[in-house]
Amino acid sequence: MKPLSKLPRRLLLQAAAGAAALAVLKLQAAESRVTRAVQVLDLDWVDGARQRPVPVRLHLPGATEGSARGLPLVVFSHGIGGSRRGYSYLGQHFARHGVASLHLQHVGSDRALRSGSVLGLLGRLQDAAQDAEAINRAKDLRFALDTLLTGELAPRFDDSRIVAAGHSYGANTTLLAAGARVPREGREIVLKDDRVRAAIVISAPPFYGESEPGRVLSGITVPSLHVTATDDVIRIPGYFSGSEDRVALFEAMGGERKWLAVFEGGSHSMFTDRSGTGGVTLNPQVKAATQALTLAFVRTVFDGEAAALAAWPQQHAGILARFSAPA
Repeated sequence: MKPLSKLPRRLLLQAAAGAAALAVLKLQAAESRVTRAVQVLDLDWVDGARQRPVPVRLHLPGATEGSARGLPLVVFSHGIGGSRRGYSYLGQHFARHGVASLHLQHVGSDRALRSGSVLGLLGRLQDAAQDAEAINRAKDLRFALDTLLTGELAPRFDDSRIVAAGHSYGANTTLLAAGARVPREGREIVLKDDRVRAAIVISAPPFYGESEPGRVLSGITVPSLHVTATDDVIRIPGYFSGSEDRVALFEAMGGERKWLAVFEGGSHSMFTDRSGTGGVTLNPQVKAATQALTLAFVRTVFDGEAAALAAWPQQHAGILARFSAPA
């Protein structure tokens, strides 16, 4: 057999496309064995105290699938320019496996930023990244939990098994809810929600203006899962953040139970619902691996079912650059 490097480019491309298709088929086959019905509910809430809409989308396991103790709940925060419709590959996966997933929409930093003049886009993005919106995002999460857990659906959930999760700017929101302490003008911004018992942190940028992540994150003690890639780079005019920033945040986190998965290659937006970014071969593989990883993390933390998480690195070794787990 010829060495891989000597094969014609046409055959290499065919092999890559075949591998990507096989990954999708395996994922579809696995999902076909999951019989839980899933409800998708769009709820248009308004926080009257702030006069701020908080639209949400709830991916909910079917009514017959809950247990006597109620469903675990993931509360997901989107990146800048996103919406409640995003990250559906994760929301649906959680719900198919008996975990409810509540996806927030942050109206001050959502998809509306992309409307209007292209010339003003950079200014709108910069405004959305300021402290006031970061604080409002964390308050959105608290309000959404308050509303869900006091409403008619409240009996469906187990309020002792709540995970905050997010991507990019949403990962910063997650960290604030988990207990990050951000120094500002001689005081600390603290927005911790004690109902959050674990955190899933995907592609988190550094907190704006903070060069010492340990000062911000060392007090977080809930179990945390961090997900990134070697080419997870944020690059916009006036701002750059390399993948090493994601690793630095992981290392600065407090607590003994923390995991880190770094995929080889990829991109920052690969973890959204976009299907091509990061490579047509790698993208579906990473999505399938991230689905399995996040679910295994939730089950390990809340149910003590550690086998899937322990086996995960070996199962996905071909696309991993690094994996770290508690000693």
